[in-house]
Amino acid sequence: MAEMDTSGGGGRHQGKVKAKKKDIHVDMTPMVDLAFLLITFFMLTTTMSQPVAMQLAVPKPPDKDKIEETSEAVKESQVLTIIMDKDDIIWYYEGLPQDLKSNDLQRTAYGADGIRQVILDKKQKVLQRFREPDKTICLLKSTSEARYKNIVDILDEMDITGIKIFALQDLLPHEIQAVAGKWNASSTQ
Repeated sequence: MAEMDTSGGGGRHQGKVKAKKKDIHVDMTPMVDLAFLLITFFMLTTTMSQPVAMQLAVPKPPDKDKIEETSEAVKESQVLTIIMDKDDIIWYYEGLPQDLKSNDLQRTAYGADGIRQVILDKKQKVLQRFREPDKTICLLKSTSEARYKNIVDILDEMDITGIKIFALQDLLPHEIQAVAGKWNASSTQ
């Protein structure tokens, strides 16, 4: 464990006698072993912090009778459906999705002269009919060829135009056919 070095020069130097130097060397291996044993012991015997779940204040679901009283049927004249397509093209139509006919699809682009003006016109029509501008409903849909940027741009348009009720939805099969039909019609012209 501990060693003593007894070698050293003990000769005479100008008549004086020097004492031998003793070097002491302490072996630290047992100390390291003890430290790791203590660390292991404390790691195994301590209790780790217990996970604490956060309490959420969830509102109670309303009674079914009250839901029927407060819910309003969505009127066809309130809805504007916007379909984002490839090459930054937007298709839109007014009315409910189940009532779509291929001739109803209109084509526009992004920007102030494009979809923004369409949304503002729809908002004005809804204001004239219902006397409330917040009744306009926009259904936002995208084809598989649309880019993520198109969705961000249309959400920006919702914010710019002040549309408060909008929803991102999947395309219905007849909407996909209507968009494909419009593409075929425009390529043959």
